[in-house]
Amino acid sequence: MPDAIAITPLHILYLVGVIVILTVMVLRKDTPAVCIAFLFLLGWAGLGSAGGGIQVVFKAILYAATQFMEVIATIALVTALSRCLTELGSDYLLITPTARIMKNPALTWWVLGFAMFLFSLFLWPSPSVALVGAIMLPFAVRAGLNPLCAAMAMNLFGHGFALSYDPVIQGAPAVSAGAAGIPTAAVLAAGRPLFLTMGAVTVFTAFFLNRRHMLRKTACPPAADLPSPDDASLTALSLQAEEDLFPPPSRRPSKAAVILAVLTPLAFLADIVFMAVFHLNGGEATSVVSGTAVLLMCAGAALGFQKKSLEKVTEYITDGFLFAIRIFAPVMVIGAFFFLGGEGIQTIMGDAGTSGIMNDWALWLARHAPLSPRTAAVLELIVGGLTGLDGSGFSGLPLTGSLAATFGSATGASVPVLAAVGQISAVFVGGGTIVPWGLIPVAAICGVSPLALARKNLIPVFTGFLAVLLCAFVLL
Repeated sequence: MPDAIAITPLHILYLVGVIVILTVMVLRKDTPAVCIAFLFLLGWAGLGSAGGGIQVVFKAILYAATQFMEVIATIALVTALSRCLTELGSDYLLITPTARIMKNPALTWWVLGFAMFLFSLFLWPSPSVALVGAIMLPFAVRAGLNPLCAAMAMNLFGHGFALSYDPVIQGAPAVSAGAAGIPTAAVLAAGRPLFLTMGAVTVFTAFFLNRRHMLRKTACPPAADLPSPDDASLTALSLQAEEDLFPPPSRRPSKAAVILAVLTPLAFLADIVFMAVFHLNGGEATSVVSGTAVLLMCAGAALGFQKKSLEKVTEYITDGFLFAIRIFAPVMVIGAFFFLGGEGIQTIMGDAGTSGIMNDWALWLARHAPLSPRTAAVLELIVGGLTGLDGSGFSGLPLTGSLAATFGSATGASVPVLAAVGQISAVFVGGGTIVPWGLIPVAAICGVSPLALARKNLIPVFTGFLAVLLCAFVLL
């Protein structure tokens, strides 16, 4: 176990900020103003002056913007391609062959989810969102699936189930196992019942809770799940984006539309082969998908608009970035606060006496709670969730892995099982199913409010956590 952690006024202030922000979210109010206020207070407390607080507000938002830029560019370029496909009528040609499979919204939900799961196992979720969003999402919406439910399927199957299990690329279990001092295969083998339990319970709970609202005619979430009035502009943007991306098709598609409809799936299929052959994943895989999207958009503009193609490329790219920036603007401010909880504090505030406020709180909690095998499992779940609040599902894995080794030796519990519990919690919270700033890619691709999507995920994910704990109690 690491040395004792000193809890300072900075830690206490940050914890108060987390509680206040989460409370505001539960009340369905916008949080950027609250985040800015606490950024200023934390900067003042950490740097010792009001001027320091003012600087931290800007530096934190700038840091968050740099962290999100890859996703912003991906969303913008895929959106640009989608607009080109729509204007040419290629989207309709792509949709037609899938009509036999996606016969109703319920079946479409499962097809979309399993496609996202399979892609994510081999490519990881970030590039998979772009691929599935560019090719399959139009099919799903045409089949009548509510975009919010489509986002849930892609999110829970990809950033939740596939990323937390990660049996192919083995990035997450390798980090957990390395920190725990055990083989990666041990985490995968001992934790398999937990991974499968979490995935199955989460997706089935989401399906049964939302099967009544899967029809596209109920594109807005039911009254109990509607975003707050302060989210009105974001919701309006989402609905407008849906109408823009999926208008009624033209009757007689042009030759350019046919060519682009054939070229798009072939190009993305070539991407998959390329990434598999050269073992690309994460940011490298995302760059391949994003680059392919923008090249396809340019090709479509040249084929369909010829002399006006230069202006069309500019128009599509501008529209794509406007859409992405408007979606991300409030998230950058929210993320700025939570990045202070992790390693970002060193970049934003310099030497603040901590390498991560939430990590310090997690270590403090682990030291002051009475230990037993079941208590250790509960602590692993809580610690993983706390470290995931910064929006990075992997940043907390070294901590949960090392704590699993400590808890296992202290209580005689299974170290791989404890490591798997912490891994599930950290990835599901921080990897992009609970914190709104972590699930932006799916929300933006589907044109829905990230806050609404996060709220819809809460019950399925926390039901899964409860099931994982019960399963862990048996395995320990």
